[in-house]
Amino acid sequence: MTGPDRNPAPKPDIRVADATRTNWVDRFCPQWSRPYLRLSRADRPAGTWLLLLPCWWGLLLAVAGDPAGPGLGDLWIFLICGAGAILMRGAGCTWNDITDLEFDAAVARTRSRPIPARQVSVKQAAIWMIAQALIAFALLLTLNRFAIGLGILALLPVVIYPFAKRFTWWPQVFLGLAFNWGALLGWAAHQGSLGWPPVLLYLAGICWTLFYDTIYAHQDKEDDALIGIRSTARLFADNTKTWLRGFFAASVLLMATAVILAMVDTAPMAALMLALLAPWAFGWHLAWQLRRLDIDNPETCLQLFRANREAGLIPVLIFAAAAIL
Repeated sequence: MTGPDRNPAPKPDIRVADATRTNWVDRFCPQWSRPYLRLSRADRPAGTWLLLLPCWWGLLLAVAGDPAGPGLGDLWIFLICGAGAILMRGAGCTWNDITDLEFDAAVARTRSRPIPARQVSVKQAAIWMIAQALIAFALLLTLNRFAIGLGILALLPVVIYPFAKRFTWWPQVFLGLAFNWGALLGWAAHQGSLGWPPVLLYLAGICWTLFYDTIYAHQDKEDDALIGIRSTARLFADNTKTWLRGFFAASVLLMATAVILAMVDTAPMAALMLALLAPWAFGWHLAWQLRRLDIDNPETCLQLFRANREAGLIPVLIFAAAAIL
């Protein structure tokens, strides 16, 4: 990352390749702000949802298993999770683009991102990353001390993830460690501690990430092979569907176990039975994705990746219903 990439000449404003034509950033935002919002993936919100939803899983399952039920403070935690996911996904993606500049410039789908497209310099991107992280930290400070410490610890997998593709065929594991940390944080923000239910929910989320991000990585497998980027998509190749079946089965089983441990001794039986619908319906959505998957069709892979927002919302809605039952 030297030379003109650090001080790029102005370039025409262009849409990022995998953003939809109707995204709000390119339609409504001032031109000067677009490179920064693109760095934060504001024009591609699917990943923000995938970071946010495990936070809500953890919070709502904690509330569902609490005999005291929901309180006003839980509404604040719910909102904090939303704002924090937007900010930390933005900071994390900016960090990812800074570290991956050379790779992004060599891959057809990513060379239109703001840094390789010379819409913003590395220095400008770094300042933007720090600003987002500081605002997120200010929000984190409104939670209990245990949750604050857990939130700070979350930075470790975020920092490591962009480098994982350089030394392991399993970078999706590191993405899962980072993206599902909210399952621990959401639970801890309500309970002030951790236990087996949030840990199992966290592991369920990691298996889910292995499922959806392997699908996502199949879009770039040819370019990745040329430049030496490793991924589970390349590792699994034609055996991808077999591996994905294992990941979604593990995710469903782990989530169901987390629900039982969280609620069996404290919640009404009706609430427990309702909450157990979450992993069942979640699993059916993943099975539907697997039936539609064509690993050699990048457009289908992108559509299925985006569909995981709906998959992750299923447990959110069911856990919320169980919490107020």
